[in-house]
Amino acid sequence: MQPAFIPYTDTDRQVWSTLLERQALLLPGKATAAFGEGLRQVGLQAASIPQLAALSERFHSLTGWRFEPVNGIVDDRVFFELLAERRFPITTWLRSPAQLDYLEEPDFFHDCYGHVPLLANEPFSDYLHGMAEAFRPYLHRPVMVELLTRLYWFTVEFGLIREANEQGIAELRIYGAGILSSVGETAYSLGDVPERRPFDLQQVMATPYRKDAYQGVYYVVPSYEALFASLSELRSLLPRLARVADEAALQQLADAAAPHARGSDGTDTLLPVSTPLAAVPAAG
Repeated sequence: MQPAFIPYTDTDRQVWSTLLERQALLLPGKATAAFGEGLRQVGLQAASIPQLAALSERFHSLTGWRFEPVNGIVDDRVFFELLAERRFPITTWLRSPAQLDYLEEPDFFHDCYGHVPLLANEPFSDYLHGMAEAFRPYLHRPVMVELLTRLYWFTVEFGLIREANEQGIAELRIYGAGILSSVGETAYSLGDVPERRPFDLQQVMATPYRKDAYQGVYYVVPSYEALFASLSELRSLLPRLARVADEAALQQLADAAAPHARGSDGTDTLLPVSTPLAAVPAAG
């Protein structure tokens, strides 16, 4: 779909300017270097809201990615199908002045400011495309979509990276769009409260996430090249995940059909979504 012209209002322009200027002051020394580089390539400015059609054409010539306009949250399967085709969904509505500090779903600022600059980083954008493409044969299966969503969530939306500062000392930096576009979570994610774990593909997919609060745990990658390299493990792991998910689904059906399929405390014994992954042997 070709993005249509969006008639942004003066209020919209004020919101955009406020959000961008605020993050521009906050993120130096906290955001990954790739974000700043991408921001310069994209040319986002506080003085004007970019039109998605022009942004998509310019970005396609730079990276091969196009932007797909959407009205809000889209179905997970549709979302990941688009990513597998190097088409990133971007919502076109912008939050109101009353929503500057809290938003329940992505808006244009989150998608454009948080996501677009990192797509200019080749290893990262190749990871995003490869992740969706690897799961593509399994997108009709809810359990597999849940695992893909967790992987996307803890990397693309809320990922941290360790990279060298100007003195060559490795420090934590933010690359997840959900953090880059949030004043509160920018400070929180690098602070003393949350747990931070080294990136581990299977552990990430075994970790539930929350949409209504800051994350309790963040996963830290050593580099974008390492993130991209994890796709090899992912591709070898997916057939086993699918097989175990099938076995778990059959067991659930059997338990549901049994007249006394109850635990000792009288509760149902159906398996939770995370069970198939927990049952998968470690990659060898």
